[in-house]
Amino acid sequence: MTDAITNNTSNIYDNTASALSSKTLGSTDFLRLMTEQLKQQDPFEAHDNSQMIAQMAQITASSATTEMGQTLKSISTQLGTQTDLLKQILTTSTAAQTAAAQPAA
Repeated sequence: MTDAITNNTSNIYDNTASALSSKTLGSTDFLRLMTEQLKQQDPFEAHDNSQMIAQMAQITASSATTEMGQTLKSISTQLGTQTDLLKQILTTSTAAQTAAAQPAA
């Protein structure tokens, strides 16, 4: 039974390694790997859960960082658009004031 677990876990890690070469792993991949590992472990010789909890925390922090980066990028784009609009308003206002200040011919 131990050989079957080792072979199955080895296949999972091989699939994970091939996924890494094509893209980065996400939380779904991690949960799939963790679930398979839990299904295959011997209940009388359980693995250390603290490692899995630490990895889950790391995945969560990574996801939060990615989401925060996307939010900051969106805010930056909005600020750029608003800055351009303010420049147009200022240019139009300055042009109108200059035209009004010139004496009539």
